[in-house]
Amino acid sequence: MRELEFALIGAGFWSQYQLAAWGEVSGARCVAVCDPSLDKAQHRAIQLGVPNAYAHVDELFDRHALDFVDIVSTVESHAPLAALAMQRGVAAICQKPLAESVEAARALCRQSHALQVPLMVHENWRWQAPIRRLRAILDSEEFGPLVRARIDFANSFPVFDNQPALKALKQFILADIGTHILDVSRFLFGEAEELYCQTRQMRAGIAGEDVATVMMRKQSGLTVTCNMSYASRWELDRFPQTMIAVEGTRGGVSLGTDYTICIYDDRGKHREQISLPKYDWVNPAYELVHTSMVDCHRNLLAGLRGEKPAETTGDDNLKTLELVYAAYASAEQQGSVRINHFTKAN
Repeated sequence: MRELEFALIGAGFWSQYQLAAWGEVSGARCVAVCDPSLDKAQHRAIQLGVPNAYAHVDELFDRHALDFVDIVSTVESHAPLAALAMQRGVAAICQKPLAESVEAARALCRQSHALQVPLMVHENWRWQAPIRRLRAILDSEEFGPLVRARIDFANSFPVFDNQPALKALKQFILADIGTHILDVSRFLFGEAEELYCQTRQMRAGIAGEDVATVMMRKQSGLTVTCNMSYASRWELDRFPQTMIAVEGTRGGVSLGTDYTICIYDDRGKHREQISLPKYDWVNPAYELVHTSMVDCHRNLLAGLRGEKPAETTGDDNLKTLELVYAAYASAEQQGSVRINHFTKAN
């Protein structure tokens, strides 16, 4: 089977790791990097051995018969670039969030169906090795009906040092890390019926919220609380780790610091240490995130090849975005939001 050829659109901070992760997956080859700054595109292409660099996407599409594009650009450019790619008959993989609004994301999904061109989202958080292992444990159903769960991503990592543009976002932590954490809640526990959200701004000099708490009632009846913060100094301050605790009627399980899973049942406590894959290009500060990108790419590529369904299609990720913007609506209204009513209204 031939290699699929793709272009990376966007040459910012994450692009170097995105391309390096693609290098670990057989069956796809990057033939071009495109960025409005030709210097940045050329630098990234030379750095990672990509043969072509462009400043204009139209020139990129005119010169190459691409199988797909991987869009690693600014949030406001996601929807226009994905739409242009699909109009050209090129499958689009887009970084999260898929679009700046639920309406724009829905329009992209409709366009994908109308043109019969794949639209996927690079949602790598659920592909972290500890979270995949936790899902396998929960699938065993050994804890009986689940009662409640908590997902914590709360730390004091200086996220704005590497990505200063995030300071200007009027919607920050829910739109940024919230897309990951709320997607994990769906991956582990299914869809929500209702949610309630509160937000705070703790850091001076930023436009948006850097603390958010979302409580959801899942369709199963399970209560899930998601705590998100870039302003937390506490015992679980371990960027970029996600801590998860789940209680069932016959026991429970937790994913704690440093990838430790503990199972609690009638026999006592059982501890399991999860190891991460090793790649030379990984930034140690982002090891957990960077290693998960490889398995995410592998799944998306299998979807593009028709080998098996991709998990994070545009349609699937739309459900996560609906939770994100329902959370913003709840925080603004200072009340709970019924998810089915919110999605119908939007």
